[in-house]
This record gives sequence, C-alpha cells and structure tokens, in this order.
Amino acid sequence: MCYITSKPMNRSEIFQSLDRFRKGLLQILIVLVCLCILVFPFSKTFLRYLQRSNLQTDLVAFGIPEAFLSTLKLTLFVSLFLSVPIIFYRLWKSFAPLFRLNDSRSMLPLFLISLLLFYLGASFCYFVTLPFGIRFLLGYQSAYVKPMISVERYISFCAVFTFAFGITFELPLVLALLSYLKMVTARFLTKNRRYAILLIAILSAVVTPTPDVFNMGLMGGPLYVLFEIGVLMVKIIEAKRVRAESRAPSASP
Repeated sequence: MCYITSKPMNRSEIFQSLDRFRKGLLQILIVLVCLCILVFPFSKTFLRYLQRSNLQTDLVAFGIPEAFLSTLKLTLFVSLFLSVPIIFYRLWKSFAPLFRLNDSRSMLPLFLISLLLFYLGASFCYFVTLPFGIRFLLGYQSAYVKPMISVERYISFCAVFTFAFGITFELPLVLALLSYLKMVTARFLTKNRRYAILLIAILSAVVTPTPDVFNMGLMGGPLYVLFEIGVLMVKIIEAKRVRAESRAPSASP
C-alpha cells in the first residue's frame, strides 16, 4: 500500500533529489535521441495526419529550410511525447525520497496515475479542444481573407497546447502531494473554492487556443472536476494521517 509520511524535508534532501535527477538526464537524452532516430522516417506521415485531422487547407513554408526544420521539430515533439514515461519515471525516482515512500513499489501507483493524467489531458486537447479551437479561428476567413498557415507555426501551435493540457491535468496529483507536505489542507481548498474557480478560468483563458467561452469551458470544466477530485484525495490523505497518528502512541513500547 502506498503511504507517505509527513516528516519535514530539509534543504540537503532537496539538493540530493536534484542531483539524482541531473544524473538521470543522461538516460532521458539517450531515450530521446533513440526515439528521434526511429520517428524521423515517419515524420512526414505524422505531419500529413496532423494536417488532415484539423485543417481543411494546405500548409505553406515561408522559407527554403522551413519544411525540413519543421519536420525535425515535429520529430522532436513526437519523441518527447513518447518519452514522457521515462521522464516521469526519472522524476519520481529522483524526488520520491522527499515524500518518504515506504518502498520502491509505493512509487508505482503514483507513477501510473501521473502518466494516465498526462495522456488523458493531451488526448482531450488533441481530439476535442484543438479541433474546435482551430475551427473557430479559421471561421474568420472570408472572400477577402484567406489563411496561409505556416507549417512550422502549426506544429508549434498543436504541440504547445497538447503538452499544456497534459501538464494541467496533473492538478489532482499536485494537490495530493502538497497535502502530504502539509502545504495545503482540505479545509483551505474548500474555503477558497471561489478563488480556485477564478484561477481555473484564468488558466483556461491562457491555455486554450481561442478566447471564446465555449473553448474555455472545454478546458475549465474538466479542470474544475479534477480540482474537486484533488480535494477528495486530500481529504482521504488527511483521514489516513489522522488514523496513523492515533495508532502511533499505542504502537510504541
């Protein structure tokens, strides 16, 4: 069973965790390079799928090297997306001691939850929010205004929002970890729920590809649900902590 104690961390432990992650960066880079080599031959296929899934118009290159550089950029983004498991694994491996995990197996559920939340957010963005956002923006074209979409900017546009959604969907896990560190409580979160809703609205306006209310709702709605799930997780953590502290005196000789 996954259990994390709430013993305060010190500065040396934080630096040790950062040093462990620094050493793990080499493994991440090796995996990323290998994935880039494997993905590059299929980069044109990925680009064709990315263009046909959301656009009804052709992409253009505003320079001689742009098509090639855009292919490299897409290769890097796809490789990063595929290497998220190893990135998250190295993060958990490096920083798990800060949360006093009982054993190495205790890290597995949290690691799997973080992966699930990230890919859930990225998939929600790619299949739901991004098509609506692009359709909204292209709706402003007319007989006098025809869009000429740069392939480099289109790839960056899709990648930035996909990764942003993936990261923001980690909200419940972030709240749970903050609760383990006694930095937030369920009472604090419920008392300041209206401010959380305001922050979610602001974040939705920043992260979503368009400023219209509909697309903001597509981001804000799931994010608020994730916030409430996070609050529930914090309550469960606090209840476990109270039970553990109540049993502690009787367990001592």
